[in-house]
Amino acid sequence: MGKGRPRAVEKGASGQNGSVSSPGSLNIPSGPVYYPTEEEFIDPLEYIYKIRPEAEPYGICRIVPPKSWKPPFALSCDSFTFPTKTQAIHQLQARPASCDSKTFELEYSRFLEDHCGKKLRKKVVFEGEELDLCKLFNAVKRYGGYDRVVEGKKWGEVSWFVRSTRKISECAKHVLCQLYREHLYDYEDYSNRLNQKVGSGYKRGLRDNRKSEHEVVLGSKRRRRNTGGNKVKVRKVEEEEEHDQICEQCRSGLHGEVMLLCDRCNKGWHIYCLSPPLKQVPPGNWYCLECLNSDEDCFGFVPGKQYSLEAFRRAADRAKKRWFGSGLASRVQIEKKFWEIVEGSVGEVEVMYGSDLDTSIYGSGFPRANDQRPQTVETKVWDEYCNSPWNINNLPKLKGSMLQAVHQNITGVMVPWLYIGMLFSAFCWHFEDHCFYSMNYLHWGEPKCWYSVPGSEASAFEKVMRKCLPDLFDAQPDLLFQLVTMLNPSVLQENGVPVYSVLQVWLEILLSPPQPTPKTPKNELNGLEPGNFVITFPRSYHGGFNLGLNCAEAVNFAPADWLPYGGIGAGLYQLYHRPAVLSHEELLCVVAKNECNSRVSPYLKKELLRIHAKEKTWRERLWKNGVVRSSPMSTRRCPEYVGTEEDPTCIICKQYLYLSAVVCRCRPSAFVCLEHWEHLCECKSNKLRLLYRHTLSELYDLVLMMDKNSPVEMVQSRNIRRQISTSSEQNALTKKVKGAPVTLDQLAAQWLLRSCKIFQNSFSSEAYAVVLKEAEQFLWAGSEMDPVRDLVRNMIEAQKWAEGIRDCLSKVKNWSRKCSGDLEKVHFEFLDELLSFEPVPCNEPAHLKLKDYAEEARLLIQEIDIALSTSSKISELELLYTKACGLPIYIKESGKLSLKISSAKNPYPQLFGELGIQTLEWGFFAVSVFDIELNAEQILELQVELPETEMLLDLLRQAELCRAQCAEILKGPICLKVELKKACCREKALKACHTKLSLDFIQQLMIEAAVLQIEREKLFVDMTGVLAAAMHWEERAKDILSHGALMCDFEDVIRDSEDVFVILPSLNDLNDAVLTAKSWLKKSEPVLMSALSAAPASSSLFEVEALKELVSQSKLLKISLEESRVLETVWKNCREWEHDAWSLLQDAGCILDSSDIGDGIRNCLISKMESIISKMQSRIKSGLSLCFDFREIPELQGACSTLKWCKKALSFCSGAPAFEDVESAMKVADQLSHARASGPLCSLLIEGVKWLKKASEVISVPRNLTRFKLGDAEEVLAQYQSINVSFPVMVGRLENAVHKHKLWKEQVRQFFNLKSEDQSWSLMLELKELGNAVAFNCSELDMVLSEVGKVEKWMKRCMDVVGTFGDANSLLDALQKIKHTLDRSLYIYDISHAGKAPDSCMCCSSDTKDLGVLTCSACKDCYHLRCLGPIATDSNHAEVYICPYCQLLDGGSICQNKGGPLSFGGKRPELQTLLELLCDAEDFFVRIEERDVLKQLVDQALAWRTCLSEIVDFALAYFDKDLTVISKKLTTAIKVIEVVGLFDRQGNCNLDQALSRYSWRFKANRLLLGLPRPTIQQIQQHLKEGLAMNIPPEDHYRQRLTEVKRIGLQWAENAKKVAADSGALSLDKVFELIREGESLPVSIEKEMKLLRARSMLYCICRKPYDQRAMIACDQCDEWYHFDCIKLHSLPKVYICPACKPQTEDWSKIPAEDHDR
Repeated sequence: MGKGRPRAVEKGASGQNGSVSSPGSLNIPSGPVYYPTEEEFIDPLEYIYKIRPEAEPYGICRIVPPKSWKPPFALSCDSFTFPTKTQAIHQLQARPASCDSKTFELEYSRFLEDHCGKKLRKKVVFEGEELDLCKLFNAVKRYGGYDRVVEGKKWGEVSWFVRSTRKISECAKHVLCQLYREHLYDYEDYSNRLNQKVGSGYKRGLRDNRKSEHEVVLGSKRRRRNTGGNKVKVRKVEEEEEHDQICEQCRSGLHGEVMLLCDRCNKGWHIYCLSPPLKQVPPGNWYCLECLNSDEDCFGFVPGKQYSLEAFRRAADRAKKRWFGSGLASRVQIEKKFWEIVEGSVGEVEVMYGSDLDTSIYGSGFPRANDQRPQTVETKVWDEYCNSPWNINNLPKLKGSMLQAVHQNITGVMVPWLYIGMLFSAFCWHFEDHCFYSMNYLHWGEPKCWYSVPGSEASAFEKVMRKCLPDLFDAQPDLLFQLVTMLNPSVLQENGVPVYSVLQVWLEILLSPPQPTPKTPKNELNGLEPGNFVITFPRSYHGGFNLGLNCAEAVNFAPADWLPYGGIGAGLYQLYHRPAVLSHEELLCVVAKNECNSRVSPYLKKELLRIHAKEKTWRERLWKNGVVRSSPMSTRRCPEYVGTEEDPTCIICKQYLYLSAVVCRCRPSAFVCLEHWEHLCECKSNKLRLLYRHTLSELYDLVLMMDKNSPVEMVQSRNIRRQISTSSEQNALTKKVKGAPVTLDQLAAQWLLRSCKIFQNSFSSEAYAVVLKEAEQFLWAGSEMDPVRDLVRNMIEAQKWAEGIRDCLSKVKNWSRKCSGDLEKVHFEFLDELLSFEPVPCNEPAHLKLKDYAEEARLLIQEIDIALSTSSKISELELLYTKACGLPIYIKESGKLSLKISSAKNPYPQLFGELGIQTLEWGFFAVSVFDIELNAEQILELQVELPETEMLLDLLRQAELCRAQCAEILKGPICLKVELKKACCREKALKACHTKLSLDFIQQLMIEAAVLQIEREKLFVDMTGVLAAAMHWEERAKDILSHGALMCDFEDVIRDSEDVFVILPSLNDLNDAVLTAKSWLKKSEPVLMSALSAAPASSSLFEVEALKELVSQSKLLKISLEESRVLETVWKNCREWEHDAWSLLQDAGCILDSSDIGDGIRNCLISKMESIISKMQSRIKSGLSLCFDFREIPELQGACSTLKWCKKALSFCSGAPAFEDVESAMKVADQLSHARASGPLCSLLIEGVKWLKKASEVISVPRNLTRFKLGDAEEVLAQYQSINVSFPVMVGRLENAVHKHKLWKEQVRQFFNLKSEDQSWSLMLELKELGNAVAFNCSELDMVLSEVGKVEKWMKRCMDVVGTFGDANSLLDALQKIKHTLDRSLYIYDISHAGKAPDSCMCCSSDTKDLGVLTCSACKDCYHLRCLGPIATDSNHAEVYICPYCQLLDGGSICQNKGGPLSFGGKRPELQTLLELLCDAEDFFVRIEERDVLKQLVDQALAWRTCLSEIVDFALAYFDKDLTVISKKLTTAIKVIEVVGLFDRQGNCNLDQALSRYSWRFKANRLLLGLPRPTIQQIQQHLKEGLAMNIPPEDHYRQRLTEVKRIGLQWAENAKKVAADSGALSLDKVFELIREGESLPVSIEKEMKLLRARSMLYCICRKPYDQRAMIACDQCDEWYHFDCIKLHSLPKVYICPACKPQTEDWSKIPAEDHDR
């Protein structure tokens, strides 16, 4: 048949494009089915290789074995037990994400605070219960977000995630939609924007990564802290920083700049340590998976019960009957129902699955060599299937499987797993570990339904899964590794993912297969068609479920074509940081080193080339980045197998580090792979070390080994290697060293030259260490570094040799110098080995000195050998030993010499040692002749001349002579033997006199003495008296033992035995009888004390069985005791009590078995119960007084409690008990004995009380936290018909409650049908109060409560905003008062705008005629004296009164006067807040007066704000000189804003700005017009303040100050030039400039002083001051130039010619020190 195309699905097997109709209900195309022939079935790997090209595009196939394949089921169906797992099938797809609500609340509250300015509500209520916003948010995310849920009308499905146990009405769906819109819609938009930022950030990071291979793109290098909102703290990590945070994955505190801190738990993870890793720090807050996922909601398969096969079969049958009845169900029906359950439309469904059963523990269904063979299976059949290649226990290790090289047995991969399934038990979507093939065999049972996605479509499958289940993947990024998630194949098909189906059957009869039970006889099984194999291909996702009870077994295998997929699997493990099952790199290398056939070589070669290129790239990158230290890893003990030794794993990605690793001395126990070398630590790269197992050259040699079977490919590989070598020369590995580029080859060549020179010189340990350390950067490379490696090997060998030579010479010298036995000698063998090198490895002169010592040792060894081989004197041996000890070299022959000397000095150890010496009673030594002979023989063997040798030989001759004489004596007459017997008898008699012997021995001794006729000797006469006393005692003892005497008689006889010096046979029996009696008394002592005393002996009770046992034991006692009779009486009383108790229990049982309840009174049931309860209580009390633990007491107590409870329950029939009483009764019922509570009476009453509890709970609304629905009440009334207990009063109350609820609902309906103006707030409150009292849980009640809640919350917010003041305690009064202030404020504005004088007080708005009034002379406003208060007293006497507001502006104040007479005294609500409140009130159903007042107030406030803005805008736009214009305006504005009870932030800010500008202009005007004149600095400072206030350039005062500043600075500059011109300008011009400066509007004193000084004239030349030297007259203080008065030096005293005219020459007067 060849590959045997399938009969049923032939088109499906031919290709993916065939139109196939599946037998299932989902229209899934079928996978191929193959029927191998007997020949094709011989080798499974060969057959799978043959069908792979056709079957692999489906990802799965089914193989039907030939009919001759009939493996016996190896497990015992009777004794086989196994554990199970509970699978919640309804949650495989339709389950909420395992989100942690606390983390969600934290993030949501931060969003509200940072983006909405709100705080998180304590509770959001939906249908009377708190709504879980976290579940609601994730459920909407599952269906694509709010817009898609609304568009697709998915709120019903969303509600299932929020509350899965209840149905939801259309009204409730609308409410849920509104709640989401109100609370979560903005948060959804925020989350989507964050995710878009993350996506764009990742793309940007990837683009940056292409720029340079030396850069690691990690976004902004920042470290996140636990902050609110989107804030992220950034800090640089210094080298010496203390690590205050460690990564939870790699346990390192380094690289803090890329460590994410969870914003909830503050634990840290590097972004590269996450699974999968992140490219950069994400925006917004970040939470770890532990905080995102809730342990309570975490989904998985929970361990279930332990089942036997028969018990599991019964459970499976019950499950199938529950779903499909007793008839047969088709695959269509089962498959349809399964996916309905998975999608959550059926309800909660849990099944049991015996999955992943390790066959090494629980046993395999296939025969195995080490398993016990069942008797029903023939040995030949057993052995045949034990060795069958299709036995999946053998499959992984078959020839051609890559797993042959794996040493350990990996469960589930190489050791099969067993699966015991039932209906709907499922195996979820997954692909195999390491992308292995898998084989599954169905031993027996109903079919398995498989679904598969080809490996080529794995990425598309994962994309659809993430799209359809986004919330699950957000919570668990590695969800597909968990094997707990299903998705309907139809969904995959709709998204363009090809899916195929296979039905795995035990029989090829899809319709009505025989019932496969564990009890099916073996011969019947063997007559059926065999089970099927299902093969899944690498990387193909597959899943499925069981159609009923079955047993299957599965294992992985890996033929050669799997190798590329194994590399993909290893990459996935590295990406998701999951530990691998085995090291893929190690497997490749081990397989390559073993023999490979032509089928394996191509796949293996490609993989080896891939890992060679990867290793080459990363090793070169490390070298470029400065990692130059390297060393090889330790070699394997068993390199031909995988997994014999545990490799270290990367602390980041958790992968095995077989080929290479990076390590640092700062963390010696931490290793990383080459890709994560930068994340190991923060040390410099030259501190890191590369560990490698193979050099690149060795790795490529493995590639070449693959071509050994193909000469053509080998030539091609060599050509490729030459090309690689040539290209490597062209693209040489280069880096900068000391600023200049240099290649690796150049560095190696330089190293070779330097090392060869060192190698030729005398050995230097330091030089060798340096060059070997330098060589580490070359050793890992390819074949181009072979010369370096060869020289390194030679240098290491030479180093070891030279260091060995030096060490030996040092030891020899030290020992020769100190001659101490404590120092270690050099062994001659080691020395000889070092000196045997020819030629010597390196130039080390010390080896010549060692040759001399070695020669000396060699000569001494020859002398010792000669002495040991001949007979020498001991003195000669000792002399040689002394020479050996004095030699600094240890020779092993010295040990032999020492042993021979010690043996010669103690030549007879057996003679005087511990083996042959015995001391007799008379004191002589007896030595064995044999010992003497042995010692003589040993001495002769020593070959040493000793003086003791002759003496020992003489002793041996004497012993032989003595032995001959004794033999002659024994040959004499027989009388000697008789005498010996008599002597022996006397000896025994003497022994009996000193030692107690048995009576039998004494009797036998006397008989022996009579025979020898020595019985009359005194010794034997005394023995006769002892024998007679012993016989008499024995008769007494036997007598009391047989008649049961008292204890005292036994003790007397035992005391008499002490006088008899014989071992008496009956003494032990007497002692045993006494001990037994005393032991019995001790055991019965507590019972006896309790029976003989009035009160119990102790609080503990005695066991009745123990009493019975004591009574039984007392009858076996050999001693008569009074206590035994007492216990018999107690036992009798106990039996009587038990009889009475049993009778009462029978009576109670009769009542409890009764099913005729009635009302409990007419049939006297309650009175009977009371009578029996009384008797039981009495009997319990008497039983406890006996102090025994009667088993009837608990039964009596239980029966009594049950009767009491029944009595109480019957009392409920005639009344309507409170809910607390009923709940208390149910708690008592739960504690009743099961045996009693299961009776008819109890069962009926419990059922009735349960109903009563539901009924009382339903109608007791105020006392319950949970409000029930009308349906619940109607359901309770309907259930009343099914119980057999009457509760008429409760039924009436329940019906009344239902009637009231319906009336209330009608009132609600009428209310909402009213016109909006008639829907008053008072009516709504009445409906709420009435609803709280009488209504059940319903949408109308939710609506009323919600509306009332919103209004009350709104009013509370209004009250919080508005506040209370004065006598306005209500919100309405407060709003009216604020409105009144607005009226006054607008009135002030109006009269000011119209220019009219007010006719009332500005403070109280009352008439001014009757009260004292002051009128402001500036603004003409009127104020009562009483309104102004104390300030009016002084103002009243003033001629002119100016109000505080006019005074304020006249003084140039820059702030509002908050304490003026018009100031509002209450809380000022913000206008914007009132607008928000009015906006929030727009959606109210009811009309409330406060909203109308608020609307009027807001309208008036907006008009007020317009007026205020008009004044302020005018003030801000006014730039002229006249300030009185805006002064009046601003006075009005201050009054307007002071009097109003509102706060307008923008208006206040604008007014403050206008007042500030007015204040600035006022001060500017004062500067310009005031006295004294301002300085330039004051002008500049004021202009600077004007710039800060944004005073416009066109402002009059700014222009004026600028002009004054310009004029002043210009004059000052001119004055400075004139002051420094040395008199160039004429004096009249200077005075003119001074007059000009005095007329300036600005004061410039410094320059003025300079000019005035410039205007003064000096000396006879009448010039102003200049730089020439001058001297002052000591009389008139006039100054003169030295040169004008022809003075050459400074005199001590100078008098000018004007003061003292003279003609003397001043130049001749002695000069004084110029320091004067």
